[in-house]
Amino acid sequence: MYNKGLYNDWVPKPIQLLLIILLLAVVMPIGGVYTGNISHLVSGTGALTEYFMWANYATTIGMGACMPVVLRIKMRFKVRDKMVLLLVLLGVLSYINATTLQPMIFVSTSLLIGFMKMMVTIELFLPLMVMIGNRGMFYGLFYTFVLVMNQVAAYYAAEFALLYNWQQFYIFTAVLCFTLALIHWIFMHNKYFALKVPLHYIDWLSILLFISTFMFSAYVYAFGRQQDWLNSKNIINASIAAFVSFALLSIRQLTLKRPYLSFKIFSRNNVQNGLFMLFWLGMFLGTASLQNTFAVGVLGYDQVTNARLSLLMIPGIILAGGIAVFWFKKEKPLKMYIFSGFAAMVGYAIIMYFSMVLEFNYENWYLPMFLKGYGMCSLFISVWFYTLDKLEMDEMLAAIGLVLVWRTFLAVGIFSTLYSWLQYRFQINAIGDLAVYMDGMTITPQNVAANMKAIQLNAIIIATKKIFGYIIVTGFGVLLYVITHHFGAKRFQYFRFVRVLGGKSVIARRRLRERKKLLEEIKDAAGPAM
Repeated sequence: MYNKGLYNDWVPKPIQLLLIILLLAVVMPIGGVYTGNISHLVSGTGALTEYFMWANYATTIGMGACMPVVLRIKMRFKVRDKMVLLLVLLGVLSYINATTLQPMIFVSTSLLIGFMKMMVTIELFLPLMVMIGNRGMFYGLFYTFVLVMNQVAAYYAAEFALLYNWQQFYIFTAVLCFTLALIHWIFMHNKYFALKVPLHYIDWLSILLFISTFMFSAYVYAFGRQQDWLNSKNIINASIAAFVSFALLSIRQLTLKRPYLSFKIFSRNNVQNGLFMLFWLGMFLGTASLQNTFAVGVLGYDQVTNARLSLLMIPGIILAGGIAVFWFKKEKPLKMYIFSGFAAMVGYAIIMYFSMVLEFNYENWYLPMFLKGYGMCSLFISVWFYTLDKLEMDEMLAAIGLVLVWRTFLAVGIFSTLYSWLQYRFQINAIGDLAVYMDGMTITPQNVAANMKAIQLNAIIIATKKIFGYIIVTGFGVLLYVITHHFGAKRFQYFRFVRVLGGKSVIARRRLRERKKLLEEIKDAAGPAM
């Protein structure tokens, strides 16, 4: 009646592994929008860029909203029925994106795609964990694969948009989902994972409040600059709505017998320090907007060339994953591995600071993008492992949605928004400083237009360089924090001698170890949420 695997017993193990890898390769990069084709979406639909930024945030919010209930949903339905239905729905949503011109449709489908994608991927974690056996090694292999696939998907989304049109990549994704649904209808078993549990314990109102809290926040992040922040009634109303929704969500959790979210783990030392490091990771990941402005606005790269820069991160990602597998296999302390990740990010910022010139060559991108790929992958693996370490399964599942949204949406969104505001302000100051040289002696009336373009480009370079300078200074502070943090190591150790008085105590401890191992497997399956 129950089967903790995914496929029928007659399917060979190598074929099962291949099918799991195919699912990960298709489902993990899927989204409502892809960073590589946002400019084509804007030109094709005539909508503002901010709508697609909002949709990009919505995918992460949908994943976070699903996390607290994903295990209950997993145990409620038969594996094949659920997996096939979700793959068909993901294909339908991708097809809807390919045929619509309404930006709000993209926002809605992105939210649903994120929610459903998490239900699919949770099915894949347990079999992979059983195969690998070590949680840290699993994180190293899993994040490496997923981050590589994300860069490849962003590149091919831009490639499809250039060679055909932006709709074709969505159609291609829909066809892949339908094909995988048909394959898994054949190979998957039609049994429950474990004891069937009811869905009526899920508090759907809390899920709606969670979604409204962060969707209103995402609206503020996406449209703040376009609507001039607090000078816009829409921004003020969205901010108030986000605050009220979060207050109602928090109050409701205190009155429920089975709360949707739990805030207990945020009192743990490793969770607090992990969230602190994830916040500063967002500072470095938010530099993607600065990099795009420099590559497209200053250097004049087309969208495919700009997307190809993401592929340059793949060697660094693979190196970070390989080191992580070695690191966790040898059970080495996390401190120096985390330090190396932040050091790589600081190195990336330093190189970009000194590279802000009009003569920047494409080959000069190799080293900074390698360092960025290494830093991103190593910190995703190590900081996430440290944050969720030593948490009970019930505690972690009840709060992991908030941690996921904090890591991938809130931290990155805060810094991306801050950078766009600072870049605008610094450009105004730079143009004012450069105006000293704009007079009739240096710029003749016949050369005004050409020189104005050069002045504008230099203003962008000055503003971007100044922001990278602040990032470098802050990055050194983060490095100082990491090198002085204890990361759970005991400051004083002593030996304790225990005498076993009877055989029953040995058996009891063995049973406790087996139960703990089972709980760890289930917890680890939920841990590497992207």
